[in-house]
Amino acid sequence: MTRENLKASALAMLDMAYCPYSHFPVGAALECEDGTVYTGCNIENGAYSACICAERTAIVKAVSEGKRRFRRIAVAARTKEYCVPCGECRQVMNEFSPNMEVICMNEAGEDMTLPLSALLPHGFNLPE
Repeated sequence: MTRENLKASALAMLDMAYCPYSHFPVGAALECEDGTVYTGCNIENGAYSACICAERTAIVKAVSEGKRRFRRIAVAARTKEYCVPCGECRQVMNEFSPNMEVICMNEAGEDMTLPLSALLPHGFNLPE
């Protein structure tokens, strides 16, 4: 998948978000090392701890299908600023692919791309 297709997939997921509380839709598209792509959106709940971010939705879908290594993820929101993953999502990404690329997008599809290590410089890792 091209980088632009991955970004378009993340933007398309904005319409799938369930966000009646925050009114802040987020979409994500996760590319695995083998090229498989999983998409996700944020899903809110009246019990806030039951909410899940778009990034973690895509990762959970991938992991549940046996994928464990990710190349990159695109994250989009309807904002003028770039949508950057929250700390919890950063740690979940780090669990599987600490060197993955994170494409942070705004509503215009413009992006800022960073390695996950720049977003989470000292993430928790199990000793090898």
